[in-house]
This record gives sequence, C-alpha cells and structure tokens, in this order.
Amino acid sequence: MKRKTDQSPRLGQHGKIRKDLVAWVLMAPSLILFAFFVWVPLLDTVRMSFYSVKGTTLVDFVGLENYKKLLIQPAYQIAWGNTVKYTICSLLVGLCVPVIIAALITEAAHFRGFFRIATYYPNVIPSIAAVMIFTFFFGTGSSGVLNILLAKIGVGPVNFLTDEKWVIFWIVVAMTWKAAGSTALVYMSSISGISPELYEAATIDGAKPIQRFFSITIPTILRTGKTMLILQILAVFQILYEPMMMTSGGPNNASISIMELVYELAFTQMKMSQAAALSVEVCVVLIFLTVIYFAVTKSADKD
Repeated sequence: MKRKTDQSPRLGQHGKIRKDLVAWVLMAPSLILFAFFVWVPLLDTVRMSFYSVKGTTLVDFVGLENYKKLLIQPAYQIAWGNTVKYTICSLLVGLCVPVIIAALITEAAHFRGFFRIATYYPNVIPSIAAVMIFTFFFGTGSSGVLNILLAKIGVGPVNFLTDEKWVIFWIVVAMTWKAAGSTALVYMSSISGISPELYEAATIDGAKPIQRFFSITIPTILRTGKTMLILQILAVFQILYEPMMMTSGGPNNASISIMELVYELAFTQMKMSQAAALSVEVCVVLIFLTVIYFAVTKSADKD
C-alpha cells in the first residue's frame, strides 16, 4: 500500500505532462500560422523601417532617416489629426447611440425580438457593401439619395462628403450605422442582468423612463462601457476603407486617416520604408492603447 501511495503523485504528474503535451500539439498549427502571418511580417516591417529599400529589397541601413522623412510629408500631421478627430467623433456618436438603442429596446413592451434582429441586421451586410451604400446615400448633388429626398421637400443639395468641416462626421455616421447593432446587443446583455424588481420599484415610485435610465441602467453598464470604450478606440484608430472609398481622403486631405496614409505611401508613392516606419508608429500607439485596455479591464474585475 505504501508503494502505491508513493507512485500515485508520479502517475499524476506524468498524466499532467501528457495532457500539456497534447494541448501544445493541438495549438502548434495555430501558433505557427500566427507567427508566420503576424510576428514575421511585424518584425520585417520594423526592420524595413530602418533601411532604404529598392522595391521590397533592403539596401542600406539608414537608422531613423525614414522616421525623419515622415515629418516632412504634407499629409503626415493632417492624417494624425484626422485620426484623433475620427476617434473623438466616434466616441461622441458611436458610443452613445448603442447605449440609447439598447435602453429603448429594453423598455419596449412588444416586438422586442424583432427590434433586436433589425438592430443587428446592418452587421450582416459586408463592410465594403455598407460603405458603397453610404457613398451613394451621401452623394453630392442629384446623384445622392439623401439630396434627392431633401429636394422633394424643397431643401437645396447639401455637400455631405465635400465639406471639409463635416466630412469626418458623416463618415463616422456611416461607421456607426454599421457597427452600432452588435455593440447594442452587448449592452442589452448587461441590462438583462438587472433585476426587474429594481425597475418595478422605480416605476412604483414614479420614476420616468429617463430617470430609470440614468439611475439604474447607466450605473449597471458602466463596467461594460469602459471595455467597449477602449475597444472602439482601437478599432477606429485603424480606420481605412471608409475614407478611402467614400472620399479618397478628400477634400484636400480633410478625411485622410493614418492607415490610409500608410497605404498611399506603400502602394501609390512606392515609399515602402516610410510606410513601414509609419506602421511602426501606429503599432506603438496601439500597444499603448492595449495596455490601457488591460489595465482598465483588470481594475474593473477587481471592482
């Protein structure tokens, strides 16, 4: 009996090692693909940013020269400024709209399932198709669907995508229409965890829907809101095809994003090393935002 007792920890340890080995074998293909498609290109991009290139071939080590050349790019500062504007505008529009949608559907007494499906439906549409739809919708003059509708009520044509002051706002509206539904469902799942007795007690006390929204709903979804805030910043910071397809970065670079500038440097101006340098800058910013995201979620879990 004593000999069996001495061998049981060893058998348990061997079994654990075997399970770990099986897990690593199962994960190995995914890890190899992840390294090949993510880490290898990332390291090659960092390396390329310190070299002069001919095509995609590294020629000479130039140190920080590519980063210095970015500073004299006409659209460099504009692109960074526009990206910040996209982020701020998306937080004002894209963060509030899903919360309002989630609250309204939660308060709905009938057809709640229909409203949930209708809210999520834009997410089913491919992103490129959604951008094309809004490009026609906000078209200038008689070619724009919205301007045609405004003409029916006697309102003159509005330059939605050619006005430098408002073009970013309308692009953010298109982005919000596409993504607000899925975000609203996340908030609805948080709201569903609220005890109905709280709403019933507030209703008995005479609280109106707006009062119930600010006193019960908002405090409950605040933790979820922190996470969605950081995720939205990370997503909007990488905006590319919306301004590229809707305005081509115009008018006068008023809507060009930092990722669109990377694309233009790499595939239009064929300045691969400068595009690599700008990509590294974006990567550093995203890493910083990701660290903030993990810090926020960690503090939320402790609370």
